Amino acid sequence: AMSKSAVKISSDLLSNPLCEQEPSFLEMVTAFDTAMKRMDSFNQEKVDWLWLENGSAESVLEFSSVFPSLNMAVKRREQTLQDYKRLQSKVEKYEEKERTGPVLAKLHQ
Repeated sequence: AMSKSAVKISSDLLSNPLCEQEPSFLEMVTAFDTAMKRMDSFNQEKVDWLWLENGSAESVLEFSSVFPSLNMAVKRREQTLQDYKRLQSKVEKYEEKERTGPVLAKLHQ
């Protein structure tokens, strides 16, 4: 995700009018853009390789120290999944109860 953001930033910089006015700035931004695209491609190749080689998310987690943003995304996903399951069980519990005013109010929150 971070490398995708870096690629977006570098492409935005390339479309900046200052690039047309300053050749040295254009050269520097072009080099930055190339580097960001290469980094993104490299990261994508590594992620693809991990999935193809081992076929599971556990293999990606082994390299979480190498990709800290990936580790954070996995943790956020797991937390969101736990929250979803918790809230889904609450909804199911309220759906099983008698449909009174307070229960309907909680169900539609």
